[in-house]
Amino acid sequence: MTDPDPADVPIRHAATVMLVDDRPDLKVFMMERNANTVFAGGMWVFPGGSVDDADDPGAFEHMSVHRSDEEASRLLGIPSGGLRYYIAAIREAFEEAGVLLALPRQGDDIVDLQDPETARRFEVHRRAVNDSSRSFIDIADEEDLVLDAGSMHYVARWITPEGPPRRFDARFFVSRMPARQVPVHDDSELVHSRWISPQDILDAVAREEMVLMSPTLRMVRCLARFSSADEVIEAAASNQPDERARVNAAREIVLPGDPDYDTADETIENGWVRLRPLERKT
Repeated sequence: MTDPDPADVPIRHAATVMLVDDRPDLKVFMMERNANTVFAGGMWVFPGGSVDDADDPGAFEHMSVHRSDEEASRLLGIPSGGLRYYIAAIREAFEEAGVLLALPRQGDDIVDLQDPETARRFEVHRRAVNDSSRSFIDIADEEDLVLDAGSMHYVARWITPEGPPRRFDARFFVSRMPARQVPVHDDSELVHSRWISPQDILDAVAREEMVLMSPTLRMVRCLARFSSADEVIEAAASNQPDERARVNAAREIVLPGDPDYDTADETIENGWVRLRPLERKT
């Protein structure tokens, strides 16, 4: 039996969200994937995964805050269906990390997952979503929630190169960690998690204590240029133009302004990034 042609591996749509917070300095929530998983086993990642058929904008648009499908599609630069990436990122954050990027439709302005009764109820919901016995939209309807797509900002797109057994066209978002919630990895696909500063991640990678996929590492390098979550969110919300990623002779992903960018290769990694610090007028 011959091995499949890498060019024949289908590319799946995917979405991931970088959760940032000041604790007290800038931290990002990272999770380590189970070493036995097919894709990215043993690597540290942001919450995320494939866009499912159930992430249909038509089913969810009435729940979304500050994001219609038209606006989401315009931000992502596609004709339609952009809201499904936001929905997938919100759903995956709940499944993988127990983080609910949603708001009550009425009453309180947050979902208080530090309240013991509420926490127990949503943990039951989370298990039901993970074992596919219930859909995320059913739970959102039952809890009378609106998905907080307005708090999420699109910051990058990465397409997996040929070679891996699974390939993804992944949209990256950033959001501040919601108040009164504590992220916890699912202890199945994800086996460890921690809040960590971008610079500490880069130092751990240099010591070979953490392993990240190259696009994830590039996004951490982008975060390391900021000093607070406020700065990250402000820059992300400004929706700056995309910058095309390239790979230099040291096999590092570089962006305009980085050393060697002008001579770097544009054919190795397919990535476009719009997260960078704002230029302040003096």
